[in-house]
Amino acid sequence: MKRIGFIGLGIMGKPMAKNLLKAGYSLTVTSRTQKDVDLVVAAGAEAGASPKDVAAKSDVIITMLPNSPQVKEVVLGPGGVVAGAKPGAIVVDMSSIAPLASQEIARELEKKGVRMLDAPVSGGEPKAIEGTLSVMVGGAQADFDECLPVLKAMAASVVRVGDVGAGNVTKLANQIVVALNIAAMSEALVLAAKAGVNPDLVYQAIRGGLAGSTVLDAKAPLVMDGKFTPGFKINLHAKDLYNVLETSHELNVALPMTAQVMEVMQALKADGLGDADHGALIKYWEKLAKVEARR
Repeated sequence: MKRIGFIGLGIMGKPMAKNLLKAGYSLTVTSRTQKDVDLVVAAGAEAGASPKDVAAKSDVIITMLPNSPQVKEVVLGPGGVVAGAKPGAIVVDMSSIAPLASQEIARELEKKGVRMLDAPVSGGEPKAIEGTLSVMVGGAQADFDECLPVLKAMAASVVRVGDVGAGNVTKLANQIVVALNIAAMSEALVLAAKAGVNPDLVYQAIRGGLAGSTVLDAKAPLVMDGKFTPGFKINLHAKDLYNVLETSHELNVALPMTAQVMEVMQALKADGLGDADHGALIKYWEKLAKVEARR
């Protein structure tokens, strides 16, 4: 069985690493927060001294980091993965970053004989804990096939969507759909509340029809209970939409609705809500309408 390295034990990375341990993999981990490392070590992992050290002890090195600069630093920087990885090893970047950054990192790794998949995930913390994430993967078919059992230890759905970079293009598409779904839900529930109709009854009435969605079922109950503890922070979703818009500008693709939701997120960040769950998008419309959509 392959030896796995895992770098980045945040909200998502920690449960993902634990699911690899449950599947029986030998795991070496490191993260910038020592208490997160300690929690995963307590579950059976070995602590690595650095990304270089983790890579040296692993056949597959998984990274789960905030954005492109952090992935570049951890993989290509001093004491990084590239300095420790053996030829033939595979880096599986499960972060959500810019597709062009994934391709740049892959080219640098290739010079050292190290392979790469970009494999961002969807599902948030609950599905990370359950091991039922959706993973969208870019990379060579043979590398995908080799890593599929590892990915399936953390996910319910693992789909190869093309070469390196395609995984993150797919994740950007996913983040557009999720953001616009939450925005639409927010407008609908705030309208209902302002009209004096119980938003929970509106939710129950529409969820089984065409307006129903996984996003609606995941977020509406939390929003109506006023629960905004992050499963996925506004700061991180805004980061993803920044990468969406950067990529769309490079491709001359107009995304006006995505841009508008990005501006809503900026307003909420200015209100101090950047670390709240992205369901807190509703607070923008609640503030405008001077009403709370609670049950």
